[in-house]
Amino acid sequence: MPTQEIRQRVNRRLEELYWRRLLLHDDEAVSYYVSGIGYKKPEQIAEAEQKSFAISLAITDGEVFDAGDHDRSFALQSISKVFVYGLALEVCGRDRVLERVGVEPSGDAFNSIVFDERNNRPYNPMVNAGALAATALVASEETAEPALERILLTLRRYAGNEDLKVDEDTFEAEMRSADRNRATAYLMRSDGMLAGDVEATLALYLRQCSVRVTCRDLAMMAATLANGGVNPATGERALTPRYVRDVLSVMHTCGMYDFAGQWAYRIGIPAKSGVSGGIMAVVPGKLGIAIFSPGLDAYGNSVRGTAVCEEISERLGLHIFADNAEDALLGSARSL
Repeated sequence: MPTQEIRQRVNRRLEELYWRRLLLHDDEAVSYYVSGIGYKKPEQIAEAEQKSFAISLAITDGEVFDAGDHDRSFALQSISKVFVYGLALEVCGRDRVLERVGVEPSGDAFNSIVFDERNNRPYNPMVNAGALAATALVASEETAEPALERILLTLRRYAGNEDLKVDEDTFEAEMRSADRNRATAYLMRSDGMLAGDVEATLALYLRQCSVRVTCRDLAMMAATLANGGVNPATGERALTPRYVRDVLSVMHTCGMYDFAGQWAYRIGIPAKSGVSGGIMAVVPGKLGIAIFSPGLDAYGNSVRGTAVCEEISERLGLHIFADNAEDALLGSARSL
């Protein structure tokens, strides 16, 4: 466990990072996502919403450090894809999942209606088409638990929070504006990539995206992946170790939409973003990072979230290919 001195140092530097980044990037946001409406320009968004910002770090001994609006909840949106993909691997096995969804970066936007035609499957589970396939796999398993309850149980294990649930207002808004996802799902069924009730699969997918979490919840979910699939606060296993590796690999190559290559080059740790403004990043064996700030860049990633992750990675030497001498977490510093 960190000493009191280290805790104070981390808290001070996290607060400094928060306030410095809060005063920057306002002019860099291209859009804000509103469920049921779509993307709005910055001038259409209230100043309080533009300034909403939180950073949480959860280390693998279970301790969490926060700055900003860390108790404000927001919809998981595409970040939910990470956990449902892991669940699909758990209940179906790698071979069956690979038949339905690949692991290659698509190079296209997350909502692109483009498939891997050579293998007749979506490119990866981090784009909407692949996430629909993963959700359908979870729903196809005949178990005692309904698919939604199984997904919620999994998310709660990652977060160590039994109160996580679907926000019905968000879900209903997403369903009203789901034309593109609906078109993607029906096209997938026509090509044999999905089977069964498309509307039920779509509803289940949008419900998982509508689960609300706080930044602190998300940091603990990331720390669970960093800790080999075991929640560091509760000790409860959320994912088998062999599948943690698979999930982190896909996050590293595909998790940041069509910005994934630049992310891997500049920041170099597995991550996943969502259009609600969340970013979750995982430093295997060390910590989970979560940022919430709803202003988005042209790729649909949080502007402040990307900047914070880049700064933390650079200052702590967290890039996966960094030399050990750069890695502050291997030494005694263990601070920002």
